[in-house]
Amino acid sequence: MFRGRFEHAIDDKGRLSIPAKYRDILKRRRERELVLVDLLVHTYIAAYPIKTWEQIEQNLLNKGNADRQFWEYARRVSASAIESPIDNQGRILIPPQFRDKAELRRDVVIVGVLDKLEIWSSERWTSFFTQERAPDDYVGRLAELGIRV
Repeated sequence: MFRGRFEHAIDDKGRLSIPAKYRDILKRRRERELVLVDLLVHTYIAAYPIKTWEQIEQNLLNKGNADRQFWEYARRVSASAIESPIDNQGRILIPPQFRDKAELRRDVVIVGVLDKLEIWSSERWTSFFTQERAPDDYVGRLAELGIRV
């Protein structure tokens, strides 16, 4: 599982260094590439370990339905997914179209969210993270999951 957040920078060639903590997790799992996906929210880029992404694809095939909207969404997400190998320096390449959609410039925040990483622009992350939320919004949802706060 991925947890925590790290501030990093994208270099001029679009390469991003994966935090050492996350690289260690990926190394233990014998994962050498991530699948970058624009989940059509355009707020951040999701980065899944390849085995996790393949399981998501299998789940979609097994549990997907014949709903036209479902397949349109699946088509868009699959078309946007790209494999990004982790190089020997622990970096991935984020293509320009992904950087543009998520407004990723130099300074980014990499957030561990359970089974994936999220890559946010520093400005968007700060805006998201500082939004006021009513505690009841979270408390009720967490209680449904058996988590007491």
